[in-house]
Amino acid sequence: MQPLADRLRPEKIEDMIGQSHIIGEGKVLNKIIKNQSIPNMIFFGPPGTGKTTLANIIANTTGKKYVKLNAVNCGVKEIKEVIDTTKQDLFSYNGIILMLDEIQAMNRKQQQALLEVIEDGSVTLIASTADNPYFVIYKAILSRSSIFEFKAIDKSDIFKGLKRAVDKIEGLYSYESIKIDDEALDCIAETCNGDMRSALNKLELAFNLGIDVPSNSVNVSLDTVIQSSSLKRLSYDRGGDDGYSILSAFHKSLRGSDADASIHYLARLIKAEDMQGITRRLLCVASEDVGLAVPQAITITEACVSSALQLGFPEARIPLAQATIYLAQCPKSDSVIKAIDSALYDLDNLETGDIPIHLKDAHYLGAKNLSRGVDYKYPHNYVNHYVKQQYLPDAICDKVYYNHGNNKNELAFKHYWDNLKK
Repeated sequence: MQPLADRLRPEKIEDMIGQSHIIGEGKVLNKIIKNQSIPNMIFFGPPGTGKTTLANIIANTTGKKYVKLNAVNCGVKEIKEVIDTTKQDLFSYNGIILMLDEIQAMNRKQQQALLEVIEDGSVTLIASTADNPYFVIYKAILSRSSIFEFKAIDKSDIFKGLKRAVDKIEGLYSYESIKIDDEALDCIAETCNGDMRSALNKLELAFNLGIDVPSNSVNVSLDTVIQSSSLKRLSYDRGGDDGYSILSAFHKSLRGSDADASIHYLARLIKAEDMQGITRRLLCVASEDVGLAVPQAITITEACVSSALQLGFPEARIPLAQATIYLAQCPKSDSVIKAIDSALYDLDNLETGDIPIHLKDAHYLGAKNLSRGVDYKYPHNYVNHYVKQQYLPDAICDKVYYNHGNNKNELAFKHYWDNLKK
């Protein structure tokens, strides 16, 4: 039997759940469909958010022949053969819409060859992918396509979609009574990860589990859903957009001193067991965002990271959480990264000049004949181990790369050196 998600697939744009930012009244895709001037398009976003459904609706609305292929199990040769066969019937259609699912499965050469299929204008490409298209799709295809991002569907919209599905289910079956509790639907909406197809699959499974043959009835309660459901699936692709976005949110939450958000994103990363991603971010934050405001932060963080690597999961979660909460609460300073990035920028963009001759290596015979190190003043021979002399090259001798951060530690050092250098 056809899955419930397919039997209840919307046939009109008004019946779609979610994606109001692109298909709502007055939004860009809504206008495109009404004008029936369909460009090549790339739909990207999580599974179960309506990419295939919308492509089908576009084809039906515009009177075009709908051809759906999956790039995982077909190449350009197979695509061309299907298109050529379909073109024989084009007298009764207004062109062809090629829905190519999982386009990221095609390599660069295959994607280049795909251009031949869409160049003559008789075929409109709608490609879909769960990955960021800028990571996985050939630039020539990107430049010929409009890109639309599909977002995970809100829990409230998932719930509405499930309620609508319940109304339709009653017409699909001939049971004496069908009772599906709102609590059950709410649980499904909470655990489907913004995936409408997953929500309908969960509903169908719970529905089948709730069938009572003797009474010819169906009763789906919260307990029924819990019995039929597995753990919530988290969206995480270590090398893709989801993975980078979670790491980005983790780092920015640490930088923003939000311990609760930092722990939340750490939990996501722990669920994915991305030890390398976690430890790299923690060590980076210790220097980039805490830096000299708390100089010992790097030492404490390194100790926590070392402990986590020795322990492995699941115990590693404890020192990783310790480092996360500690770094989130530390005073912040970006003086370190600003200093080094400014110096690197000058190396790339300025003529910085030669090292002052009194700083050059003088530990070899004949160095004095070249005046190397002759005028160097050894700071430890002076009061407070300091003496004023030029260290930067002449061309940038007045450059200031390090500016003290406005925090207790750096201001203490600034006060010390300001007084001494007077």
